[in-house]
Amino acid sequence: MSRRPLHRATAALTASLMLAGCVTTQTGRIGADDGRDVCRQQLVALDSTGDFYGEDILTGAAVGALGGALVGGLASGNWQGALIGAAVGGATGAAVGYYTALQRQARDQQAIFAQMSSDLARENAQLDRTQIAWDQLMDCRLSVAQRVREAVKSGRLDRQTGLAQMAEIRARVQNDIQVAQRINASIGQRGAQFDTAIENTIPGGKNAVVASYRPPAAARATVRRAVAVKFRPDAGSAEIAQINARDVVSVRPGPAGYAQVETSSGVRGYVPNDALQGAPRQQAAAPPSGGDVRSLAATNISRRDNFSESVSNAERLAQAGGGGFELAS
Repeated sequence: MSRRPLHRATAALTASLMLAGCVTTQTGRIGADDGRDVCRQQLVALDSTGDFYGEDILTGAAVGALGGALVGGLASGNWQGALIGAAVGGATGAAVGYYTALQRQARDQQAIFAQMSSDLARENAQLDRTQIAWDQLMDCRLSVAQRVREAVKSGRLDRQTGLAQMAEIRARVQNDIQVAQRINASIGQRGAQFDTAIENTIPGGKNAVVASYRPPAAARATVRRAVAVKFRPDAGSAEIAQINARDVVSVRPGPAGYAQVETSSGVRGYVPNDALQGAPRQQAAAPPSGGDVRSLAATNISRRDNFSESVSNAERLAQAGGGGFELAS
């Protein structure tokens, strides 16, 4: 075999791995600190949690996905076909990379379950950190916007200055959303790898796992009294909307004492249960607890879904009429 194709393949593999490992600086991702962002600390905290998702779940997972196609080219001499296959099947290759690495490294099915349990537990802990960082950042932004509204309403700030400040807050939120979307995309890529492993190891696959934590369907409830909708189920959380007495809203069970409501603009937030007539009384169902693979997989899927939905909710809040970043909410 000629040495030239081997050199070309080695160069292609090396270049691909270098591109895959290329990272941007934090300043490039979130912008330079202008000294005026009161929520900068929360933004930095969110972005820092994203570094985790740029790593391989299991050593050898990423190499296995691309390397398999190129090694196949070494065996057949068909470099064009191997490289085209690597490009066209990149998403598929990435999705199977983790499971392929599991099979290579584990001795038996029990060892595969043990490794998956460890990896899922680690992933879930990081997803919790990312969700908390995101919630704290959005709560900070919404609290700043609320203070601007109150200052304009009380006359401590003129309306034009209030509008300018709100526009600046909204611009910062749009940047926050871009940061969160990048993190969410990385979470999704890793999630696809976990999903492939779940499909190949758990009876019934992902559908059976999802069925074990499926959230309750939305119901309708009447508002007993005018009430502020909170961003989080916490009396100290920022207000994102107001709903009036006798309004009928879409509602789901929330954490103890709260229900999740959806406003007419599609924004979701929380109100106390006693503010609603016909509110679901049970607490929101949590994914099954435990350290087994099925329970960890269920909580992983739930956490991924929750983060993605919370980013979408922030997008709705930042839109015109969303209520979160306007002078009149």
